[in-house]
Amino acid sequence: MQVSSINDVKIYNLSCGKSLPEWLSDRRKRKLQKKDIDVRRRIELIQDFEMPTVCTSLRISRDGQYILATGTYKPRVRCYDTYHLSMKFERCMDSEVVKFEILSEDYSKLLFLHNDRYIEFHSQHGYYYKFRIPKFGRDFSYHYPSCDVYFVGVGSDVFRFNLEQGRFLNSLQTEASLINVCDINPAHHLFAAGSVEGKVECWDPRIRSRVGILDCAMGCVSEDTEINGLPAVTALKFNGPLHMAVGTSTGQVLLYDLRSNRPLTVKDHQYGLPIKSIQFHDPMELIISADSRIIKMWNKDNGKVLTFIEPPSAVNDMCLYPNSGMLFTGNEASKMNVYYVPALGPAPKWCSFLDNLTEELEENPESTVYDDYKFVTKRELEDLGLTHLIGSAMLRAYMHGYFIDIRLYHKVKAMVNPFAYEEYRKEKIRQKIEETRAQRVQIKKLPKVNKELALKLMEEEEGVVPINKKKPKKMANILSDNRFKVMFENPDYQVDEESEEFRLLNPLVSKINEQRKKRLKLMEMQQQTTKEEVEEPEGKASDADSSESSDDEKGWVLEVRKQRKLLRQEERAKRKEEERQTLLNPQFYEIKAGEEFRSFQEAAKKQKMLSKSLEDRLKVEEKMGTFNVSDSAVGSKQLTFQLKKSEQQRKRQEAEKQHREERKKLRRSAGHLRSKPGKGRPFH
Repeated sequence: MQVSSINDVKIYNLSCGKSLPEWLSDRRKRKLQKKDIDVRRRIELIQDFEMPTVCTSLRISRDGQYILATGTYKPRVRCYDTYHLSMKFERCMDSEVVKFEILSEDYSKLLFLHNDRYIEFHSQHGYYYKFRIPKFGRDFSYHYPSCDVYFVGVGSDVFRFNLEQGRFLNSLQTEASLINVCDINPAHHLFAAGSVEGKVECWDPRIRSRVGILDCAMGCVSEDTEINGLPAVTALKFNGPLHMAVGTSTGQVLLYDLRSNRPLTVKDHQYGLPIKSIQFHDPMELIISADSRIIKMWNKDNGKVLTFIEPPSAVNDMCLYPNSGMLFTGNEASKMNVYYVPALGPAPKWCSFLDNLTEELEENPESTVYDDYKFVTKRELEDLGLTHLIGSAMLRAYMHGYFIDIRLYHKVKAMVNPFAYEEYRKEKIRQKIEETRAQRVQIKKLPKVNKELALKLMEEEEGVVPINKKKPKKMANILSDNRFKVMFENPDYQVDEESEEFRLLNPLVSKINEQRKKRLKLMEMQQQTTKEEVEEPEGKASDADSSESSDDEKGWVLEVRKQRKLLRQEERAKRKEEERQTLLNPQFYEIKAGEEFRSFQEAAKKQKMLSKSLEDRLKVEEKMGTFNVSDSAVGSKQLTFQLKKSEQQRKRQEAEKQHREERKKLRRSAGHLRSKPGKGRPFH
């Protein structure tokens, strides 16, 4: 619930706060109420008092028990029972509703005007009857004594449909080109229709003739108002037998006495937006008028504003609960707003607990911030040169300073320092530029050779260390050392990242970088959760460090194995690619006489053999002697076969056989070296 005070009038917005989805269970809702303070403080006066997308119009039954609302999407009507503070039923429709009325005391008889020229009648059980009017309608009114419904819209005709006879009657012919609104006086049943030309035509239903015409466009023009274009009548409401309020498209509300063609009071909303709805509050002689941006409550005699409401979304319709201070609004949003203004009257009997709640809030007032006044101290008054106003009506003393009208404050501020706005603007621009500069990526100046190594050295110099390593002592930077200058200038010293040695060492380097980032995150979490940390002895490593180091060693071994496996796969793929390239390269062979068509004959023979059945192939192979089928001892078949040698194997065997024969021919026998028996060479 949100409380605001405008002109010392309290306004309670009962719909303010978070809305919970319908599919949440009761248990989840209770949990949210315990955790979220916004959900706990909200007041759900009527359960599910909302539409899926937009609410277009609202009505309250004459007995005060039911609230009906239409909206989109899908087009639908919802009925809420105030005695049970929940939705009673919901009905979906084929097209959007332009306007609807409750013809009975409760919800048992409803009449809907759709935007596709259809008129629907609904009874207590649901849809009852539907017919179509000749032109698109914008508004209608029901005449209770004769049971006639007057439809107005595009064109100058006012269509009459009698609900007792169930047929159309003769239409009323007006001078307007298009009629926006209409209304019937409940006292003497005078019918009035407002047109886009800014005129209101009044008709007597008993004689079906026009009794008067009122030009409201001329009444909107005054010295204080500026009007662009011709004001059209967009809202119309009777109050008693003599008074009528007319709302225009330029944002003026005119109060007329039917005996005069001049308005008694003209109230301008100052926004230039069309008036959507007008309600009379008789106990306090107030008129409540609403456009899409603001709802104003003002006195009908002098036009003085009592208070106003500015909903967060555009207003489509407004409805005042009879004899109370409760106000309902249909908005361009899913939630329908409920406002309670105790100054207008008490709460309805079905929510009388609101009076006790507001009284408790009045007992504990909170500090209020005024939008129309500025709080200044005495020192600020001296700087502005307004100390002479102390004690006058321009300043209101409050605590250690004063409240001053915000308009006067801005005028004096501009006079004292006329270039303040320019300085403020330049300062804001400078701050924006600095913010964008801070968000830019800081580019580091890297050498042309070994950029990755230089970047790693820069990160180590900034203080990023591995997880389980102690902080190293501060050493000289290699980048600034002239002894290693050539390593970052000469391309011969470029590290080859595709080499086998680098790839086998790379898993260790990447693992250290990952552990370094992980350690930084852990340190940040520990600093947030704990204030004091127990330090380990310098020369002794903890169990956690040892476990981390063992895990690191295992991870390093796995990474090295993975890299070796990848290297073997790459070598294997490289060999296959070489073999494929050799096969793709053209090779030339010498064809001997009689062998020109041997390859083609063999291919045809193979194709013919494959087309035969298995039995025929076995018979052919048995004739060729490549295998033999014999019966075994137990009755099963036994198959023995010889593998066919490929042409390459056959050539290799022939070459080996030829080589052995040549060796035999060239070999010299050693038989002549044998000594004959009984003879020997003398030994010297």
